[in-house]
Amino acid sequence: MTKYKIVRQYQSDHTRSRTIKSGLTLEQAQAHCRDPETSSSTCTRSDRKRITKRNGAWFDSYTDK
Repeated sequence: MTKYKIVRQYQSDHTRSRTIKSGLTLEQAQAHCRDPETSSSTCTRSDRKRITKRNGAWFDSYTDK
């Protein structure tokens, strides 16, 4: 069975993408990425807003390992 990982992508060329979670099913990865808190343009939580302030625009995506 294929496993997936969540990768946080940043708009800035100065901030590298990084793996947030791994070992997920396709359904789990898709559910994560549908959450509004997984993008700087739709997040409302203060910890996510701090990420945006520190690193600029970002979003979470998924890919197979």
